Amino acid sequence: QVQLVESGGGLVQAGGSLRLSCAASGLGFSCYVMGWFRQAPGKERELVATINRSGSSTYYADAVKGRFTISRDNAKNTMYLQMNSLEPEDAAVYYCKAGGGGLAAITPGYWGQGTQVTVSS
Repeated sequence: QVQLVESGGGLVQAGGSLRLSCAASGLGFSCYVMGWFRQAPGKERELVATINRSGSSTYYADAVKGRFTISRDNAKNTMYLQMNSLEPEDAAVYYCKAGGGGLAAITPGYWGQGTQVTVSS
């Protein structure tokens, strides 16, 4: 069982950067595959990036590859998303998720409450 709280969202100008954090409470953080998802108004929740239990393997959606970096610090029970070169299309509510293998928006798992990212041009 784990509880997740995202932070770090806000308003940023296009081309700027933000770092999101997902802090977990409870035991067993290192046992979970973790991921970041986002949902813009009127759109489905979509996968942004995932990271395996040890942090040795990552996956990125094509839309963010080369601009975003997912990482985790198991000693601090925290996952991060470094977002660089932000574009207006990146504006969304960003959610972190903890789950097992096959992490996806529709699969079972634990979700945070989300943090709003707004990108102005």
